[in-house]
Amino acid sequence: MSALFRPAPPLGVRILSTAQALPARVVSTAEVAALCGVPAELAQKRSGVRERRWLSEGETALSLGAQAAREALAQAGLPPEQVDVLLNASGSQLQPIPDGAALFARELGLRGAATYSLHGTCLSFLVALQHAALLIHTQQARHVLIVSSEGGSLGLNPAQPESTLLIGDGAAAVLLGPAERPGQGLHAARIETYPEGADHTRIRGGGTLLMPQNPRAEHRDFTFDMQGLQVLKLASRVVPGFLERLRPGLSTGLPGIDRVIPHQASQAGLDLLRRYGWPAERVEVTLPTLGNVIAASVPLTLHQALRAGRLGVGETALLVGTGAGLIAGGVILEV
Repeated sequence: MSALFRPAPPLGVRILSTAQALPARVVSTAEVAALCGVPAELAQKRSGVRERRWLSEGETALSLGAQAAREALAQAGLPPEQVDVLLNASGSQLQPIPDGAALFARELGLRGAATYSLHGTCLSFLVALQHAALLIHTQQARHVLIVSSEGGSLGLNPAQPESTLLIGDGAAAVLLGPAERPGQGLHAARIETYPEGADHTRIRGGGTLLMPQNPRAEHRDFTFDMQGLQVLKLASRVVPGFLERLRPGLSTGLPGIDRVIPHQASQAGLDLLRRYGWPAERVEVTLPTLGNVIAASVPLTLHQALRAGRLGVGETALLVGTGAGLIAGGVILEV
Protein backbone atom coordinates (compact mmCIF):
# COMPACT_ATOMS: atom_id res chain seq x y z
CA MET A 1 0.00 0.00 0.00
CA SER A 2 1.43 3.34 -0.99
CA ALA A 3 1.53 6.44 1.17
CA LEU A 4 1.14 10.07 0.13
CA PHE A 5 4.92 10.22 0.17
CA ARG A 6 7.80 8.78 2.14
CA PRO A 7 10.47 11.48 2.62
CA ALA A 8 14.13 10.64 2.81
CA PRO A 9 14.48 12.12 6.30
CA PRO A 10 14.54 14.77 7.25
CA LEU A 11 12.80 17.43 5.22
CA GLY A 12 14.32 20.54 6.75
CA VAL A 13 11.60 22.74 8.20
CA ARG A 14 11.13 24.71 11.42
CA ILE A 15 8.14 26.03 13.33
CA LEU A 16 8.64 29.79 13.57
CA SER A 17 5.47 30.48 15.56
CA THR A 18 2.03 29.19 16.44
CA ALA A 19 -1.14 30.99 17.51
CA GLN A 20 -4.76 30.30 18.32
CA ALA A 21 -8.03 32.22 18.18
CA LEU A 22 -11.06 30.93 20.08
CA PRO A 23 -14.67 32.15 20.11
CA ALA A 24 -15.67 34.16 23.15
CA ARG A 25 -18.65 31.94 23.91
CA VAL A 26 -17.93 29.01 26.23
CA VAL A 27 -20.59 26.30 25.99
CA SER A 28 -20.87 23.73 28.77
CA THR A 29 -21.70 20.10 28.10
CA ALA A 30 -24.78 20.52 30.28
CA GLU A 31 -26.06 23.16 27.84
CA VAL A 32 -25.45 20.95 24.80
CA ALA A 33 -26.89 17.91 26.56
CA ALA A 34 -30.12 19.84 27.20
CA LEU A 35 -30.22 20.77 23.51
CA CYS A 36 -29.89 17.09 22.61
CA GLY A 37 -32.27 15.84 25.29
CA VAL A 38 -29.75 13.61 27.08
CA PRO A 39 -28.57 13.56 30.74
CA ALA A 40 -25.70 15.98 31.33
CA GLU A 41 -23.59 13.64 33.48
CA LEU A 42 -23.83 10.82 30.96
CA ALA A 43 -23.08 13.22 28.09
CA GLN A 44 -19.85 14.42 29.70
CA LYS A 45 -18.71 10.93 30.62
CA ARG A 46 -19.22 9.56 27.11
CA SER A 47 -17.93 12.57 25.16
CA GLY A 48 -15.01 13.46 27.42
CA VAL A 49 -15.84 17.14 26.84
CA ARG A 50 -16.58 19.53 29.73
CA GLU A 51 -16.87 22.63 27.58
CA ARG A 52 -16.21 23.87 24.08
CA ARG A 53 -16.26 27.16 22.19
CA TRP A 54 -18.99 27.98 19.69
CA LEU A 55 -19.18 30.92 17.33
CA SER A 56 -21.41 33.77 18.47
CA GLU A 57 -22.57 37.10 17.04
CA GLY A 58 -19.85 38.91 15.12
CA GLU A 59 -17.56 35.88 14.85
CA THR A 60 -16.88 33.68 11.84
CA ALA A 61 -14.37 31.00 10.96
CA LEU A 62 -12.87 33.60 8.61
CA SER A 63 -12.39 36.20 11.35
CA LEU A 64 -10.93 33.62 13.76
CA GLY A 65 -8.51 32.24 11.17
CA ALA A 66 -7.33 35.72 10.23
CA GLN A 67 -6.86 36.59 13.92
CA ALA A 68 -4.72 33.51 14.52
CA ALA A 69 -2.70 34.18 11.37
CA ARG A 70 -1.99 37.79 12.35
CA GLU A 71 -0.83 36.70 15.79
CA ALA A 72 1.47 34.02 14.37
CA LEU A 73 3.05 36.57 12.03
CA ALA A 74 3.42 39.10 14.86
CA GLN A 75 5.08 36.54 17.15
CA ALA A 76 7.62 35.72 14.45
CA GLY A 77 8.14 39.37 13.56
CA LEU A 78 7.39 38.55 9.93
CA PRO A 79 5.59 41.08 7.72
CA PRO A 80 2.70 39.58 5.71
CA GLU A 81 4.43 40.38 2.42
CA GLN A 82 7.15 37.86 3.28
CA VAL A 83 4.68 34.96 3.29
CA ASP A 84 5.33 32.97 0.12
CA VAL A 85 2.49 30.45 0.48
CA LEU A 86 -0.71 30.50 2.55
CA LEU A 87 -2.38 27.10 2.97
CA ASN A 88 -5.98 26.82 4.12
CA ALA A 89 -6.12 23.51 6.03
CA SER A 90 -9.71 23.48 7.29
CA GLY A 91 -12.31 20.74 7.36
CA SER A 92 -15.36 23.03 7.27
CA GLN A 93 -15.13 25.30 4.25
CA LEU A 94 -16.03 28.99 4.24
CA GLN A 95 -17.76 28.80 0.84
CA PRO A 96 -17.40 26.78 -2.38
CA ILE A 97 -15.54 29.47 -4.37
CA PRO A 98 -13.29 31.35 -4.28
CA ASP A 99 -11.03 29.13 -2.26
CA GLY A 100 -10.95 29.97 1.44
CA ALA A 101 -7.22 30.68 1.26
CA ALA A 102 -7.96 33.67 -0.98
CA LEU A 103 -10.38 34.99 1.64
CA PHE A 104 -7.74 34.65 4.36
CA ALA A 105 -5.23 36.39 2.08
CA ARG A 106 -7.63 39.30 1.64
CA GLU A 107 -8.07 39.62 5.40
CA LEU A 108 -4.29 39.63 5.91
CA GLY A 109 -3.50 41.98 3.04
CA LEU A 110 -1.49 39.34 1.18
CA ARG A 111 -1.11 40.14 -2.51
CA GLY A 112 0.81 38.00 -4.97
CA ALA A 113 1.42 35.08 -2.59
CA ALA A 114 0.39 31.56 -3.57
CA THR A 115 -2.79 30.62 -1.71
CA TYR A 116 -4.80 27.40 -1.87
CA SER A 117 -6.51 24.75 0.24
CA LEU A 118 -5.40 21.24 1.14
CA HIS A 119 -8.45 19.33 2.30
CA GLY A 120 -8.00 16.09 4.24
CA THR A 121 -11.03 16.56 6.50
CA CYS A 122 -9.88 16.34 10.15
CA LEU A 123 -6.29 15.70 9.02
CA SER A 124 -6.06 18.73 6.73
CA PHE A 125 -3.32 20.26 8.89
CA LEU A 126 -1.15 17.13 8.59
CA VAL A 127 -1.52 17.16 4.80
CA ALA A 128 -0.63 20.86 4.74
CA LEU A 129 2.37 20.34 7.02
CA GLN A 130 3.75 17.67 4.71
CA HIS A 131 3.21 19.89 1.69
CA ALA A 132 4.80 22.91 3.37
CA ALA A 133 7.86 20.88 4.36
CA LEU A 134 8.35 19.80 0.75
CA LEU A 135 8.07 23.38 -0.49
CA ILE A 136 10.52 24.73 2.07
CA HIS A 137 13.01 21.86 1.86
CA THR A 138 13.19 22.14 -1.94
CA GLN A 139 13.51 25.94 -1.67
CA GLN A 140 10.31 26.60 -3.58
CA ALA A 141 9.19 28.70 -0.62
CA ARG A 142 10.85 30.20 2.44
CA HIS A 143 7.85 31.07 4.61
CA VAL A 144 4.63 29.05 4.58
CA LEU A 145 1.63 30.00 6.73
CA ILE A 146 -0.93 27.28 7.52
CA VAL A 147 -4.37 28.34 8.76
CA SER A 148 -6.91 25.85 10.14
CA SER A 149 -10.21 27.45 11.12
CA GLU A 150 -13.46 25.71 11.98
CA GLY A 151 -17.09 26.70 12.46
CA GLY A 152 -18.49 23.19 12.72
CA SER A 153 -21.11 24.15 15.33
CA LEU A 154 -23.13 25.75 12.53
CA GLY A 155 -23.71 22.36 10.91
CA LEU A 156 -24.66 20.20 13.88
CA ASN A 157 -27.79 18.11 14.22
CA PRO A 158 -29.02 17.88 17.86
CA ALA A 159 -30.83 14.67 16.90
CA GLN A 160 -27.32 13.16 16.75
CA PRO A 161 -26.00 13.77 20.28
CA GLU A 162 -22.84 11.74 19.65
CA SER A 163 -21.40 14.32 17.27
CA THR A 164 -23.16 17.41 18.63
CA LEU A 165 -21.59 16.87 22.05
CA LEU A 166 -18.11 16.67 20.53
CA ILE A 167 -17.72 19.54 18.07
CA GLY A 168 -16.16 22.87 19.02
CA ASP A 169 -15.11 25.93 17.01
CA GLY A 170 -11.73 27.64 16.84
CA ALA A 171 -8.70 28.42 14.73
CA ALA A 172 -4.95 27.90 14.78
CA ALA A 173 -2.13 29.20 12.60
CA VAL A 174 1.38 27.77 12.21
CA LEU A 175 4.18 29.66 10.46
CA LEU A 176 6.99 27.55 9.01
CA GLY A 177 10.45 28.36 7.70
CA PRO A 178 13.76 26.65 6.86
CA ALA A 179 15.46 24.41 9.41
CA GLU A 180 18.22 25.93 11.54
CA ARG A 181 20.21 22.77 12.24
CA PRO A 182 20.80 19.28 10.85
CA GLY A 183 18.06 16.83 11.78
CA GLN A 184 15.42 19.48 12.39
CA GLY A 185 12.25 18.90 10.40
CA LEU A 186 10.01 16.19 9.03
CA HIS A 187 11.38 12.69 9.61
CA ALA A 188 8.39 10.67 8.42
CA ALA A 189 4.93 11.25 6.98
CA ARG A 190 2.21 8.92 5.85
CA ILE A 191 -1.43 9.08 4.73
CA GLU A 192 -3.59 6.02 4.11
CA THR A 193 -7.26 5.90 3.07
CA TYR A 194 -9.76 3.12 3.80
CA PRO A 195 -12.80 4.09 1.69
CA GLU A 196 -15.07 1.44 3.21
CA GLY A 197 -15.46 4.08 5.93
CA ALA A 198 -16.45 6.87 3.55
CA ASP A 199 -20.08 6.91 4.71
CA HIS A 200 -19.30 6.68 8.42
CA THR A 201 -18.61 10.43 8.74
CA ARG A 202 -20.12 12.83 6.22
CA ILE A 203 -22.12 15.88 5.25
CA ARG A 204 -24.03 14.74 2.16
CA GLY A 205 -25.33 18.06 0.87
CA GLY A 206 -23.63 21.12 -0.52
CA GLY A 207 -21.65 19.63 -3.40
CA THR A 208 -22.65 18.62 -6.91
CA LEU A 209 -23.93 15.23 -5.72
CA LEU A 210 -26.66 16.91 -3.68
CA MET A 211 -27.29 20.61 -4.24
CA PRO A 212 -29.71 22.57 -2.02
CA GLN A 213 -32.25 22.88 -4.86
CA ASN A 214 -32.38 19.11 -5.34
CA PRO A 215 -35.99 18.03 -4.61
CA ARG A 216 -34.68 15.03 -2.66
CA ALA A 217 -32.53 17.20 -0.39
CA GLU A 218 -33.50 17.43 3.28
CA HIS A 219 -32.21 19.75 6.00
CA ARG A 220 -30.35 16.90 7.70
CA ASP A 221 -28.34 16.33 4.50
CA PHE A 222 -26.53 19.59 5.23
CA THR A 223 -25.64 18.71 8.82
CA PHE A 224 -22.90 16.53 10.29
CA ASP A 225 -23.65 12.80 10.23
CA MET A 226 -21.39 10.39 12.11
CA GLN A 227 -21.57 6.70 12.97
CA GLY A 228 -19.01 6.81 15.76
CA LEU A 229 -19.02 3.12 16.62
CA GLN A 230 -18.35 2.15 13.01
CA VAL A 231 -15.51 4.68 12.80
CA LEU A 232 -13.97 3.31 15.99
CA LYS A 233 -14.22 -0.30 14.82
CA LEU A 234 -12.55 0.44 11.50
CA ALA A 235 -9.85 2.58 13.11
CA SER A 236 -9.05 -0.13 15.65
CA ARG A 237 -8.45 -2.57 12.78
CA VAL A 238 -6.36 -0.40 10.46
CA VAL A 239 -4.43 2.01 12.70
CA PRO A 240 -1.94 -0.48 14.27
CA GLY A 241 -0.66 -1.52 10.84
CA PHE A 242 -0.61 2.10 9.72
CA LEU A 243 1.52 3.07 12.73
CA GLU A 244 4.04 0.32 11.97
CA ARG A 245 4.37 1.56 8.39
CA LEU A 246 4.88 5.11 9.67
CA ARG A 247 7.62 3.97 12.07
CA PRO A 248 8.22 0.39 13.25
CA GLY A 249 7.37 -0.02 16.93
CA LEU A 250 4.71 2.71 17.11
CA SER A 251 1.87 0.23 17.59
CA THR A 252 3.45 -0.96 20.86
CA GLY A 253 5.36 2.09 22.11
CA LEU A 254 6.86 5.46 21.28
CA PRO A 255 10.32 4.83 19.77
CA GLY A 256 12.11 8.15 19.45
CA ILE A 257 8.97 10.17 20.28
CA ASP A 258 8.90 12.76 23.08
CA ARG A 259 5.32 13.99 22.70
CA VAL A 260 2.18 12.75 20.97
CA ILE A 261 -0.10 15.39 19.43
CA PRO A 262 -3.26 13.45 18.48
CA HIS A 263 -6.39 14.58 16.72
CA GLN A 264 -8.98 15.06 19.48
CA ALA A 265 -11.63 12.92 17.78
CA SER A 266 -13.44 11.66 20.88
CA GLN A 267 -12.82 10.22 24.32
CA ALA A 268 -13.15 6.73 22.86
CA GLY A 269 -10.56 7.62 20.24
CA LEU A 270 -8.11 8.90 22.85
CA ASP A 271 -8.72 5.82 24.99
CA LEU A 272 -7.73 3.70 22.00
CA LEU A 273 -4.19 5.14 22.19
CA ARG A 274 -3.56 3.23 25.42
CA ARG A 275 -3.65 -0.01 23.43
CA TYR A 276 -0.43 1.05 21.74
CA GLY A 277 1.49 1.33 25.00
CA TRP A 278 1.67 5.13 24.83
CA PRO A 279 2.03 6.60 28.37
CA ALA A 280 -0.78 9.05 29.10
CA GLU A 281 1.69 11.62 30.43
CA ARG A 282 3.27 11.90 26.98
CA VAL A 283 0.00 12.43 25.13
CA GLU A 284 -1.26 16.02 24.75
CA VAL A 285 -5.01 16.36 25.33
CA THR A 286 -7.30 19.34 24.65
CA LEU A 287 -10.62 17.49 24.23
CA PRO A 288 -12.08 18.33 27.69
CA THR A 289 -11.88 22.11 27.18
CA LEU A 290 -12.06 22.53 23.40
CA GLY A 291 -13.89 19.46 22.10
CA ASN A 292 -13.20 18.17 18.62
CA VAL A 293 -12.27 21.25 16.58
CA ILE A 294 -12.09 19.24 13.35
CA ALA A 295 -8.94 20.12 11.36
CA ALA A 296 -7.92 22.78 13.89
CA SER A 297 -7.65 20.15 16.66
CA VAL A 298 -4.09 19.06 15.83
CA PRO A 299 -2.58 22.57 15.44
CA LEU A 300 -4.45 23.82 18.52
CA THR A 301 -3.08 20.89 20.53
CA LEU A 302 0.40 21.47 19.09
CA HIS A 303 0.16 25.14 20.08
CA GLN A 304 -0.80 24.18 23.64
CA ALA A 305 2.12 21.76 23.97
CA LEU A 306 4.63 24.32 22.68
CA ARG A 307 3.25 27.19 24.77
CA ALA A 308 3.25 25.09 27.97
CA GLY A 309 6.80 23.85 27.35
CA ARG A 310 5.77 20.19 27.13
CA LEU A 311 7.34 20.11 23.67
CA GLY A 312 10.58 21.98 23.14
CA VAL A 313 13.31 22.65 20.62
CA GLY A 314 15.20 19.49 19.71
CA GLU A 315 12.36 17.20 20.80
CA THR A 316 10.34 14.99 18.48
CA ALA A 317 6.57 14.96 18.17
CA LEU A 318 4.19 12.46 16.62
CA LEU A 319 1.20 14.24 15.08
CA VAL A 320 -1.40 11.59 14.34
CA GLY A 321 -5.08 10.88 13.87
CA THR A 322 -7.92 9.70 11.69
CA GLY A 323 -10.41 11.64 9.63
CA ALA A 324 -13.49 11.15 7.50
CA GLY A 325 -12.83 8.95 4.54
CA LEU A 326 -11.60 6.97 6.58
CA ILE A 327 -8.14 8.53 6.49
CA ALA A 328 -5.27 7.64 8.82
CA GLY A 329 -2.40 10.12 8.92
CA GLY A 330 0.77 10.77 10.86
CA VAL A 331 3.81 13.04 10.84
CA ILE A 332 7.00 12.71 12.87
CA LEU A 333 8.52 16.14 13.37
CA GLU A 334 11.67 17.23 15.21
CA VAL A 335 10.90 20.69 16.52
